[in-house]
Amino acid sequence: MNEMSAKPAGAPLERRIVRVDLADRSYNILIHQGLIDEAGAEIAARMPGVRLAVVSDETVAGLHLERLSLSLKAAGIEHVPVIVPAGEGTKSYDGLIRVVEAVIEARLERGDAVLALGGGVVGDLAGFAAAVTRRGMGFIQMPTSLLAQVDSSVGGKTGINSPQGKNLVGAFHQPALVLADTALLDTLSPREFAAGYAEVVKYGLIDRPDFFEWLDANRQSVFAGGTARTEAIALSCEAKAAVVAADEHEGGVRALLNLGHTFGHALEKFAAYDTARLVHGEGVAIGMALAHRYSATEGLCPEGDVARVEAHLKACGLPTRIQDIPGNAPSVEALMQAISQDKKVARGKLTFILTRGIGRAFIARDVDAGHIANFLSTELAA
Repeated sequence: MNEMSAKPAGAPLERRIVRVDLADRSYNILIHQGLIDEAGAEIAARMPGVRLAVVSDETVAGLHLERLSLSLKAAGIEHVPVIVPAGEGTKSYDGLIRVVEAVIEARLERGDAVLALGGGVVGDLAGFAAAVTRRGMGFIQMPTSLLAQVDSSVGGKTGINSPQGKNLVGAFHQPALVLADTALLDTLSPREFAAGYAEVVKYGLIDRPDFFEWLDANRQSVFAGGTARTEAIALSCEAKAAVVAADEHEGGVRALLNLGHTFGHALEKFAAYDTARLVHGEGVAIGMALAHRYSATEGLCPEGDVARVEAHLKACGLPTRIQDIPGNAPSVEALMQAISQDKKVARGKLTFILTRGIGRAFIARDVDAGHIANFLSTELAA
């Protein structure tokens, strides 16, 4: 699956390459410190003569755009910046129009590319713009958040939010290259890093119990940076690459990657995508805790595993309860309305990712909506 097999956890290795195998659309994920200064050379070697629209938000652009621009200029790559407001609200119809029109105005052609410099919001938005502009342009991911480096930049999911729910408008559009500079994560706040870590631990909870055990033992080293952080990112990317290669368009096993997301997306909608209250990774953390607790109420998951998952998330500074979200609590009705719009709903039947224990997640189709509503009612009353 990857060009460079994972070495034992903690082994010194500065550069990692993970391969996403999709036949003629396969691509590499490059992972190491200082990669932003080598981005121009890496892109020029793979896409000679390409011109770029570099999409970034105001915050990330202020931190990293100048260094990337210098790298692109050194490689002779013409590029135009497209700066959007920071925050989930940019992942909207208005945000999409803004990026698409900027790309067209720059006279970029179908053989050129859109480069996303930012976190998950910028990556999703820029990728969707690349998918629809001129009926499909090239796309490059340069993720600057932990969440984006281990999850949203890999696999080709792009899109925007609808007023009716998260990620309801989009397309599968694979990048040609992913450049993950681990040094850029040093600019993240502790809260942002922890939110991204929720997606790291997710891979262990889905089907890699050994990875969860390693994270449980090495969590502090991952947060501190260095080799352990690089290892965690590389192993997370390998886990996602394997699933994407097996099920690119989420017709089967790829749905497992949504562990915690059905609950989490409903909570994000309730919070009106206000990142002061809840960011995506925090919603996922609560969602994963809810998925484990619901599985336990259904007699599927051992209570001991539920306790371990909650303890691990709490130790990372992540929320595990709906009541951990600042402000008024949602109603069961509001949450169920959001859940009914989830992308995994099939002909009105609810689909959840449930679990039989740590590393034993499974796709549960036709989940009883009444059971979920009763469970949420109990959660909100706790």
